[in-house]
Order: sequence, then structure tokens, then C-alpha cells
Amino acid sequence: MKATVIVTLKPTVLDPQGMTIQRSVESMGLADVTDIRKGKYFDITLKSGNRETVEKLAKDVLTNPVIEQYRIVWEQ
Repeated sequence: MKATVIVTLKPTVLDPQGMTIQRSVESMGLADVTDIRKGKYFDITLKSGNRETVEKLAKDVLTNPVIEQYRIVWEQ
């Protein structure tokens, strides 16, 4: 079983890297892009189908719960 954990900053947290990328995009003349937020993802492969393992890993290891949020996308 495979899962992807996508970690992003909470919407209320300032994202300086995203803001820098946004300014670069604007300087390229791509005015359609109104916001960019940087994140990270982790591809995880499990021996068994234990989804609780990925939940625990995402919650306790991969994210800082004060400033980050996560979501898990499961592959079949």
C-alpha cells in the first residue's frame, strides 16, 4: 500500500518562501497567479495496509502541528 502525505503551512502562518516565489512569478508577467504557498510531500510505502501507521507518522514526525497541517492521499 502506498500513501502520499502532503504538508503545508496553516493558512494563518506567513509563508516567506511562497511570497518570494509569488514576486518572481509577477515579475515574469504572469499576473493570473494570485497566491503561492510552499509545501512538501512524502511518498510512503507500507508492507501492510495499516493506515494508522501513516496517520501517526504524519502527525508525530512529519509535521509541526503548531504551524503545519497535513492531508494523506491513498493509492490503491
